[in-house]
Amino acid sequence: MKNVNEILKWMNQNQKINYDRLLQKLIKSWEEQNVRPKILMHACCAPCTTYPLEYLCQYADITIYYYNNNIQPRNEWERRRIVLRNFIKDFNEKTGNDVQIIETKYQPNTYLKEVKNLHNEPEGGLRCNVCYNLRLTAAALYAKEHNFDYFGTSLTISPHKNSQTLNQIGIEIQHLYQTKWLPSDFKKNDGFHRSIEICEEYNVYRQKYCGCLFAAKKMEMLDLKQISREADEFVKLNHDRYSNFDLVKFNFQHKEASTVD
Repeated sequence: MKNVNEILKWMNQNQKINYDRLLQKLIKSWEEQNVRPKILMHACCAPCTTYPLEYLCQYADITIYYYNNNIQPRNEWERRRIVLRNFIKDFNEKTGNDVQIIETKYQPNTYLKEVKNLHNEPEGGLRCNVCYNLRLTAAALYAKEHNFDYFGTSLTISPHKNSQTLNQIGIEIQHLYQTKWLPSDFKKNDGFHRSIEICEEYNVYRQKYCGCLFAAKKMEMLDLKQISREADEFVKLNHDRYSNFDLVKFNFQHKEASTVD
């Protein structure tokens, strides 16, 4: 299957790269080869997976990779994990797809160690780039170790994320680990608006901040204590309901993360 660089070399390098167009070209190559690739898709939450799954499941088999040590506090990380499980279960039942999910153990110190000198960076700055690199590297390693054809991220659905930066980081990482990056800009073609519609259809919780407390604390009118209380209540009410979720793979054996208890 084609590597994104095989397509990039035929494009004008002096122009801003349209990563949505790159993805379309890649999909066309799959159709021409009559192949259905296995894709490991990093995701931070259910809302970010909505439109990417609706779109990509037409052409590929998708496994969601929940690796997000940047999310704080823990009960918010847990809430997003449960909501993501619930959405994938409902999505599979409604659409007939078989999306899987890989969950890793919550290890916030892994993230905090990497950004220890970047607390005052603005949202979208160097701290975010370090965070992207950390999560996409983990996804690339897992994809290589488990024979996925591509690794990617659903983060490009967000209008608050720099898709150029995310794709550049992904392309750099693929060279380091000899795997293939899936280019994307899922917010294109009204993807972000479609994600909002799907959230309404499936009654999906949409969080009020990206994940890290450094950025959240700078947001006006954001009551973190209230968010924590709501997350704690949600987790207590839903933990037993999803403790035996049959679409979650619990065999993750990565050197920097282990399975959820």
